This record gives sequence, structure tokens and C-alpha cells, in this order.
Amino acid sequence: MLEALKEELHALHLLLPQAGLVTWTSGNISARDPASGLVVIKPSGVMYDALRPQDHVVLDLDGNIVEGTLKPSSDTASHLYIYRRRADIHGIVHTHSPYATAFAALGKPIPVYLTAIADEFGQAIPCAGFALIGGEEIGRQVVEHIGTCPAVLLKHHGVFTVGKNARAAVKAAVMVEDVAKTVHLALQLGTPDEIPAEDVAKLHHRYTHVYGQ
Repeated sequence: MLEALKEELHALHLLLPQAGLVTWTSGNISARDPASGLVVIKPSGVMYDALRPQDHVVLDLDGNIVEGTLKPSSDTASHLYIYRRRADIHGIVHTHSPYATAFAALGKPIPVYLTAIADEFGQAIPCAGFALIGGEEIGRQVVEHIGTCPAVLLKHHGVFTVGKNARAAVKAAVMVEDVAKTVHLALQLGTPDEIPAEDVAKLHHRYTHVYGQ
């Protein structure tokens, strides 16, 4: 079931190591099917180059496995927690991408030092608190701190991004790491100025309503 969504998730999962966002078996993507409300997620501990579309696990929002022979990701409970509380979200990505996670290690948000941050995120990228892996606690931190931003850092842990679909969430994950790297480099040279809030709003509106085809 949901074969097209599994194929899409498989292709998106392969982008994570290509973009340098994950190593070994870390990280995961999930997607919620708008029609059925079912969630498809990466299986736990499977190497990306060994992952097949049919390996993805299908669950309902209560965590019951509907289809799949492998254990779902250890972050599944947190993904489902987010989906149950945010009807607008249909894709979630979790990574430990190094530059963004460096900010998470310090418990620091990423301020709007760049137009790219204003464009994609419309605000500073927030940092949530620390939570243990395996239950809903990480999901609770995400929901409490992410607000209208498509990304949030998890203290001592990594990055969660969300979107209207899985592709949008992956784009946000790529952009988080890209801007985190640039901000890190800028901080080696000095302390950048933050872009004024009114300009951030204008940049974000242009990017989301005018830019592109």
C-alpha cells in the first residue's frame, strides 16, 4: 500500500547522505498520506544504500503497524506526536547535520544573519530543549518550539524540519545546514548584524509569494 509514497520517500532518503546531512544509519524521513492519514517512515538502523522502497513501514497515527516487516525508526513516536498536533504538516525530516547540530550542541538558535534565512525560514531558527530518544518527548519539544518555522534545533541532539509534504521538509533540512555553515564561518570573522524584523518579513513574503514560477 501507498507504493508511490514509498517510492518518493526512498528517493528522498537517498538525498540525505548525498547532501551530507546524515552518516551511517542516522536520520529519517516520514510522510503522512493526506487521503488515508497513514504515515510512512524509514525502518530503524538500515543503511541508506541498502534501503528499498518496500522496506518503509506504514503506521496509523496511534503507532500501530499497518504494513511492514521491519521495525520503524526509533523516532517514530515523536513523528506521530507532531502529526497528531499539526494537521498542516505532512512531511518530517530528522538529521544530525554537522553545522546545524553544532548550534544545537550549544543550545543556540541561528539568528537571521542572512537573506537566505529570512527567505526560507522567515525568522531565527529556534532551538528547543533536550529530550531523550525513543518516546514522544522529542516530538513535544518540536511542537512547543517550532512555531511557524519549518525547522527547529534540538539541544544536544540535531535537527527536525517539517513541511506540507516530505519534499518540502527535505528542502528545509538542506537549507538549515547550508545557512548554519555560512553563519558558523561568519562567526569566525566577527559578530554579524541581524537583519531587521521588518526586512525579514518583506524578504520572506517575496520568497514565498513572488519568487519562482
